[in-house]
Amino acid sequence: MNRMKRWIAFPLALFCLISLFFIASATPMRAQDNPTGEPTMTPAQRYAGKVNAPEFPAGMDWINVDAPLTLRALRGKVVLLDFWTYGCINCIHIIPDLKRLEAEFPSELVVIGVHSAKFENEGQTENIRRIVQRYGVEHPVVNDHEFVIWQTYAVRAWPTSMLIDPRGKVLGYYSGEGVYDALQPVIADMIAEFDALGEINRTALPLNPETEKRAATALAFPGKVLADPLGNRLFIADSNNNRLIVAALDTYAVQAVIGGRAEGFTDGDYATARFDYPHGMALDGTILYVADTGNHALRAVDLAAGAVTTIAGTGTQANTFESRLRGGAALETPLNSPWDVVFYGGKLYIAMAGHHQLWVMDIAAGEVQPFVGSGQEGLVDGVHRESLLAQPSGITTDGTYLYFADSEASAIRRAALDPAVGGVTTLVGTGLFDFGDVDGVGDAVRLQHALGVVYAEDGKLYVADTYNSKIKVIDPTTRESLTFAGSEAGFQDGQTGADARFDEPGGISYAAGKLYVADTNNSLIRIIDLTTRQTTTLTFPDETALLKDASAAGGAGTSSPGEFFGEVFRLDPVTAAPGAGTVVVNITLPEGYKMNGQAPFRMVVYTNTPIVSVAPTENNRMILAPEEPVTMPVTFQEGSAEVTVDADVFYCEAVNESLCFPASYRFVVPLTVTVGGAPTVTVNHKVIPPVLPEGSLGGN
Repeated sequence: MNRMKRWIAFPLALFCLISLFFIASATPMRAQDNPTGEPTMTPAQRYAGKVNAPEFPAGMDWINVDAPLTLRALRGKVVLLDFWTYGCINCIHIIPDLKRLEAEFPSELVVIGVHSAKFENEGQTENIRRIVQRYGVEHPVVNDHEFVIWQTYAVRAWPTSMLIDPRGKVLGYYSGEGVYDALQPVIADMIAEFDALGEINRTALPLNPETEKRAATALAFPGKVLADPLGNRLFIADSNNNRLIVAALDTYAVQAVIGGRAEGFTDGDYATARFDYPHGMALDGTILYVADTGNHALRAVDLAAGAVTTIAGTGTQANTFESRLRGGAALETPLNSPWDVVFYGGKLYIAMAGHHQLWVMDIAAGEVQPFVGSGQEGLVDGVHRESLLAQPSGITTDGTYLYFADSEASAIRRAALDPAVGGVTTLVGTGLFDFGDVDGVGDAVRLQHALGVVYAEDGKLYVADTYNSKIKVIDPTTRESLTFAGSEAGFQDGQTGADARFDEPGGISYAAGKLYVADTNNSLIRIIDLTTRQTTTLTFPDETALLKDASAAGGAGTSSPGEFFGEVFRLDPVTAAPGAGTVVVNITLPEGYKMNGQAPFRMVVYTNTPIVSVAPTENNRMILAPEEPVTMPVTFQEGSAEVTVDADVFYCEAVNESLCFPASYRFVVPLTVTVGGAPTVTVNHKVIPPVLPEGSLGGN
């Protein structure tokens, strides 16, 4: 029996609850609620709770703060506890509401995420740390993986918001989505009343957001990938950069960047268009269809014209159960977190994660409608519209069936394209709380929150078994499921499949004997040879095009350093001689570590000052297995300025290679160029590997 079955004694229908409950025993009474117009409570009581909020237990891991928080120290603040688990689509949906509340009440409200994990993988602090980066969560988060806080507050479903008044007493709770509309008036009135009593504390809470520590990489948590062998193209949903990358399938040279790193909902040419957390893609000739997940929309990219248009959705989330029952004109019908798409026979089939359904769009008619699933969450086979699905997030087809990854049920299922031929059946997976990592046949198989699936020409299904950080292969006829590549989570290429390491891969595609994997937490694309099972990592021959638009991540070409998420070191002043010279970066690894020979070392010297210049062919260097130190030829000119040098390093344990680390360093060098100076500017840095908490991934 897994942990969730021990802790959660409530019907499965309550999981990721949509039904709304609010303020159990301390509902505030407004004057208009009383027909006489006479107040029945004093101002100090109307928005005051009655029960002391239980204190946070000691010994828990906290994220986004330097030290554990206590409710006692938060007196004078309105505190909102957000009970969530990061794979739950409803929990994802309320993150924008929480950000909106935080922006509206920046000094009076403290949101604390209480992460009570459903899946084993979600309970590990380092995984939560990465998801916090991925979703842009900057408020404090505590890892409640043993459900201690959950039980103390008698929480029953994800997501649940618990409101605590400035005196440290529980006012009430709200379960489900629509958090902003439900809680904003209550929070505003509570602040007003306690402010009148002089009990609001507006001292800023010191934060140390993980979002500011993310290393500068060409991709940021790519969610899906699509290989196009006929057009020799690879399409990458660079999800956290809110854009699409088009690369050559043979050389991986970047051909186009569609969209920009700032999220938005704008049609237009490639430079003008904006997406919000795009995921699945499907191709029909020169038209690329995109599941624009954060915008709750479907977009079409005309690859010949270089233009993006919206073909379905209104840009707002469909948030009523009735919206799951019928469709209509595509541009007038709100959608709910479309996560993946597949095109077949003039129709676009959609894994509508937020609705727990598959939808279909008739491209010619411009209409969308539900196709599979009642809209209730569960794992029930049968007739298309009477079946129950659980957050479908990956979809593929063989021309007869749709195969889909039903993520919250850790299941791979299929539905006939023609409902007259058959209904919905489950290949592997048995229930919402049945998950694990077990190879076998049929009901004996266990996956863990699989997000991606692709049908290959060998008649097999290849699955991104996301929370197990593995690639599985499933025979849809025999229902046999086996591990194809990967073992423990991490980053490592491999020769046999078993020696490869992935980290929460979310997307998978097939072309010409190869699998292309969106290795989401590693922010990389991996390639697996279907015959040899050798795993390699895609490297772009020139990342400059991907690094120029740096409004949200480090690296702004070679002219300006821009925002940066790695470690920054300010060095002692250096004097160099005018004329030809070199910049040398000497990275020293401690004993027991070595450079990863299959991931590139990157070095950039920023040239926004005239005292140093670098040939374009030399700057922004990408080197596999570099010989230390790395040298870059430059030209110095007399003057004084600060020069910035960035280095991206990938290194691993030298012996068993079970654990690898990416690291980004920025060195700021006060430089004076004058006669008599040295011909070389040298940057020396000794790497200190991070200290992993006991029991974390990769630990001994």
